[in-house]
Amino acid sequence: MAKAKKDQQQHHPVVTATSLEFFERYINNPSPTGFEWEGQRLWLDYLKPYVDETFTDHYGTAVAVINPQADYKVVIEAHADEISWFVNYITKDGLIYVIRNGGSDHQIAPSKRVNIHTDNGVVKAVFGWPAIHTRSGEKEESPSLKNIFLDCGCTSKEEVEALGVHVGCVVTYEDEFMVLNNRYYVGRALDNRAGGFMIAEVARLLKENKKKLPFGLYIVNSVQEEIGLRGAEMIAHRIKPNAAIITDVTHDTQTPMINKITQGDLACGKGPVISYAPSVQINFNRLLAETATKHSIPFQRQASSRWTGTDTDAFAYSNEGVPSVLISLPLRYMHTTVEMVHKEDVDNVIRLIYETLLAIKPGQDFRTFAQ
Repeated sequence: MAKAKKDQQQHHPVVTATSLEFFERYINNPSPTGFEWEGQRLWLDYLKPYVDETFTDHYGTAVAVINPQADYKVVIEAHADEISWFVNYITKDGLIYVIRNGGSDHQIAPSKRVNIHTDNGVVKAVFGWPAIHTRSGEKEESPSLKNIFLDCGCTSKEEVEALGVHVGCVVTYEDEFMVLNNRYYVGRALDNRAGGFMIAEVARLLKENKKKLPFGLYIVNSVQEEIGLRGAEMIAHRIKPNAAIITDVTHDTQTPMINKITQGDLACGKGPVISYAPSVQINFNRLLAETATKHSIPFQRQASSRWTGTDTDAFAYSNEGVPSVLISLPLRYMHTTVEMVHKEDVDNVIRLIYETLLAIKPGQDFRTFAQ
């Protein structure tokens, strides 16, 4: 009995040194919403040895396919884009005001270093902020879209424009990947390039373990999730899948100032999160939980009310309705430059997707009853 319990708790590493090297390069490469191309090239190059074919659509969603001739199609999906900023206004003194491209957090911006992406290459800049000495004795003004600004070291609008910076240039933070305490992966854009990494690892495992699937597997890295699930909407109609497994991040709720009553009780290190929502197909979701239990994969549960806010909703309500499920990766400090995920959770999301694919029967019908 004691031995069985010990075996059940044993962790099974999945990520290799080679795949971790790719993960770091993939995270460090900027892929802002609407400008995901370079990250998609990296991702497809990594996947090509493990799949039969690849393609992209007009807006940059990337797809790798195993068994492309099969009639029954299963999607595993993540989104490739990261939050960012757009240059919106350049003052006569050469300072730059921005607007959001996705859910960028204005409160973390002051003192951050950024890259402004231009046709001439990257222009370095910083989010400036008045020194504490100059604010004393006055009511503190919080960072907002009205007062945060970029300084790229120029003294006039003309000098800024001569660098190639114009209204509409996209701006990303320059923070990069690291491993913290040999326990957490940390970086910007783990939401949700961690998902793209995990579904790529599923393809690697299938190839290395010589698994033959009785259906076509479409490994999808969608664009433009951060501004409304747009890439998923487009690619779902092109592929017309019979089932879809979506992976994204969700909030670890163990840190200060998060209300578990409204946000749920979820923790990094305790396993993938299975979601409950109208867009999550109930019988497919049961298969997830059963598969996790069968293979001793720890998991947590989350209720998402009317919608999940992820690409699950886009796939589920596409075409004539696609049975869809959501596997989430617990993450701390979402939409900051220090997003954190637990190494074991990453392994276990990969394992859960992999084992669930192997559990799907040829032509499986997920309806509770058919007439």
